[in-house]
Amino acid sequence: MRNGQRSAWRRRGNNSRAARIAVPLAIPMALGLTLGIILAISGGNKTQIAQSALGAAVSPSGSASASPSASADPTSTATTATSTTNVNCDIIVPANPLSAKGLATAYQLTGPDGTTPAASGCTMANSANLGAFVQATILNPRTGALSVYNPLVVTQGTTPAIAPVVPTLPRNAIVTIDFGFNGTDLIQVGATANALQQGNCVNGEPGSVFGQVSFCNGTTFFKAAFQLMREGRLSVPSEGTSTKIVSTAGALGTGNDCPVTRNFDMVDQDPSDNVTTEYLFDPTTGQTAQNTTANAANLTGAQLLLNGSDNTLLDGFMDPVLGCTPFEAPDLGNNNTPATSQALDELLATRNQPKVAALVPENDEMVLDNNGDLDPAKTDLYRSEIGQAPVNAQNNKTSSPAMFCQNMVDIQTPFLAANQTLLATGNSPVPGVGDNLLTFLANRLGMSFTNLGCQNFGLTDPVTVVLDGAGAATAATFNTTPQTVSNTTGAGGGTGTGTGGGHQTGNPVPAQPGRKGRAHHRLMDPSGM
Repeated sequence: MRNGQRSAWRRRGNNSRAARIAVPLAIPMALGLTLGIILAISGGNKTQIAQSALGAAVSPSGSASASPSASADPTSTATTATSTTNVNCDIIVPANPLSAKGLATAYQLTGPDGTTPAASGCTMANSANLGAFVQATILNPRTGALSVYNPLVVTQGTTPAIAPVVPTLPRNAIVTIDFGFNGTDLIQVGATANALQQGNCVNGEPGSVFGQVSFCNGTTFFKAAFQLMREGRLSVPSEGTSTKIVSTAGALGTGNDCPVTRNFDMVDQDPSDNVTTEYLFDPTTGQTAQNTTANAANLTGAQLLLNGSDNTLLDGFMDPVLGCTPFEAPDLGNNNTPATSQALDELLATRNQPKVAALVPENDEMVLDNNGDLDPAKTDLYRSEIGQAPVNAQNNKTSSPAMFCQNMVDIQTPFLAANQTLLATGNSPVPGVGDNLLTFLANRLGMSFTNLGCQNFGLTDPVTVVLDGAGAATAATFNTTPQTVSNTTGAGGGTGTGTGGGHQTGNPVPAQPGRKGRAHHRLMDPSGM
């Protein structure tokens, strides 16, 4: 087997990210914890991230346009009781966020529209439900070298448990910043009047936010990175291959190639979202710190906070089971220890894009307009921030709303069916969705089918899951018969109310109501990743 040689910094053995988080993610729900509280990784309440620029006296306003944690106790979670109704928060973005000083200045999480963290539940102690996460990827424009830095998020009114490391950036560094959130709406607020402009931050079209994610300077970063790749100054490795993978889907499949974020083998209804950032939380003080080797050694009893994401699923769960390795770069905040990032995953996907590529589809709820209709311009803006091509006739052959659904059914279903024995050996990222990696992925596929409205294109949900009394999938069967869309003009999205696959047996739980967010958003990703 030739494992994916995705970085000179690749981790080995039990030092992998999956090994570090496998134990906590395998624990069952207990003590009345809901699905969204499992290890602060749920992200199940998909989000809207908006922004506004304010003066130096910051008050939240409405929207406008890793290393081993040696001493951390990841089996604990921050679950302070808070408001049961609020799902939105503000995050205060520091001045000059793309600079070394800006990266090392803690972002502040607080309540929306002037409410306090305590009154709103917008605290990092409540990270499972309303935690915010920030991740930066840095490009040296002279050498093409890449690095990662995870800016810290603290609850407003607190200070960092340990001061963030000030990174040493290369001259004229080009930085992209990605945001993730475990609630519904995260409103970006500038610490100064022009902080968001300084960061080249975008969250959607005017009055119509993306949802769970937002970005700062992504389009500029990827434009520069692609130019350096063409010039041969930025080397992005092969995705690698693995003999563990059973090749499926015939001409549509990718054989034994390791999956990237644009593989239909692993995508869901909103691909390429959220970050791989981890924080340490001190439950005795309510303070957070960057997850570094030194900080973990000094914060005895610290809890590990995570943001559920497609990238975490691939890098931390699927790759280790499939015999693959993620693309990593030195973490400038952690003594250059190898680290993953959302932007690194997108660069790897660009370099190794499958012939049948899964790009963000127009029926992804994050890129629909406020009426729930397709919005090509908004889709193009989102794609540009993660290095994907704009909507065009060529990529519509694989990622139009109808073809995204068809390819997800015809490629992912046989992949899961053929590799089910292997995948069943992996830990579930969210045990409340599936009791192992296979059942999680199966249930997630069914959820995505429903929430993308794939039935509107004449397709049938290919997954049947057996649910236990808590609603977690414990078994799955797959219909691998290839399907072809019979209607290419189906509705833009689904009902937004599915909590499991379209076919369920056992003890199904009631469908969740659509969460009330800004504009059209309902329930963007019930699987949590």
